[in-house]
Amino acid sequence: MNKIQAIRGMRDVLPDETPIWQWLERKFHHMAFHYGYQEMRLPLLEPVALFERAVGEATDIVSKEMYDFTDKSGEHITLRPEGTSGCMRAVLENNMCYNKSQRLWYQGPMFRYERPQKGRLRQFTQFGVEAFGMSGADVDAELIFMVRDLFEDLGITQNVRLEINSLGTPAERLAHRQQLVQWFTDHKSQLDDDSLKRLAVNPLRILDSKNPEMQAIIEQAPRLLDFLEEESRQHFATLRKLLDEAGIAYRINPRLVRGLDYYSRTVFEWITDDLGSQGTVCGGGRYDGLAELFNGKKLPACGFAIGIERLILLLQVVYGDQNPQWQTHPDVVITSEMDDDGVCAQLLACTLRRDLPSLNILTDCSDAKLKRQHQNALKSGCRYIITVNADKQIRFWNLQDNRQETLIIEEIKKQLLSS
Repeated sequence: MNKIQAIRGMRDVLPDETPIWQWLERKFHHMAFHYGYQEMRLPLLEPVALFERAVGEATDIVSKEMYDFTDKSGEHITLRPEGTSGCMRAVLENNMCYNKSQRLWYQGPMFRYERPQKGRLRQFTQFGVEAFGMSGADVDAELIFMVRDLFEDLGITQNVRLEINSLGTPAERLAHRQQLVQWFTDHKSQLDDDSLKRLAVNPLRILDSKNPEMQAIIEQAPRLLDFLEEESRQHFATLRKLLDEAGIAYRINPRLVRGLDYYSRTVFEWITDDLGSQGTVCGGGRYDGLAELFNGKKLPACGFAIGIERLILLLQVVYGDQNPQWQTHPDVVITSEMDDDGVCAQLLACTLRRDLPSLNILTDCSDAKLKRQHQNALKSGCRYIITVNADKQIRFWNLQDNRQETLIIEEIKKQLLSS
């Protein structure tokens, strides 16, 4: 019989890993609340046309990576590969920006069919933030402030750096594209197969190539920043001024283009050198033209997304497994040597959970000998072991000072409350 295993690139998060996830999710939620953003919960399935229109048919996501299929009704649908397009669809569909702006956040799994490796999965989890109806660079800066505050709270500011760029408007990109195509056409013999394909459909993405043999011609290629007109230049200057005033260090990277077609003007990434090739921990920017692709109406917008699995890898590099905030242990383990099918132990646990709701109380239901129950309790990292003895007396073991005594329930409650 063939062994059934998880689908390649889709991994389980086991109980010893979930505490860091829960801790990190609490950090995300607090940051979003602190900045006045509200939660959105979006469906996993969306129409394929949503991403073809928003992300771009020529992007790797749409052309190679989407999990798309036709359902029983004949509708062409896909597991969402990213969150911004679905969030924009929801905002427009529900008329959420009628005479007002919106600040929203979401969290959940995304799906892309690509080669699984460390820091890159086929099912991965993102925390995303989107701001709608605000066109100024001040909102772009607010997003960067949020991420900076989060990384400070996590204690990893020394492990990440901020890179920014401006992609201008569609008209400015078109003028740049013409020069870029000419440049790479003149150096066609030096392009790899992937870049040759992009030359015809998405030449801007050639700038993002990691091929070391192409870096020289990429460095000399026409820069989009040189094609920006006054309004785009002023937008980028305002963003830089805000970052400077806030004391946030950054590097202008003219080759930073992001991988999705909908970006315009501000783009940014937070990058680490501690994870090898999978160094982008957070990416985002402005996408003012996205709404027009759906309904022909303008709606300025910007946002960012953080890959949770990749951020956890970075936290583990920085802290190892020693951060006590990630570790959860029972406060109390109740054991029993009574041969009563665990009735007394469970009733005692019910009483303590009701009267001491802040405590994590675990009952040993293993039917093991008392010695083994105690060994298991010690391994759990608990602070107290309570044993219901054969004569129905209750033994209280304080592991913090290694003190054992026989007590009644009320005395045990007082001990636990005072600890």
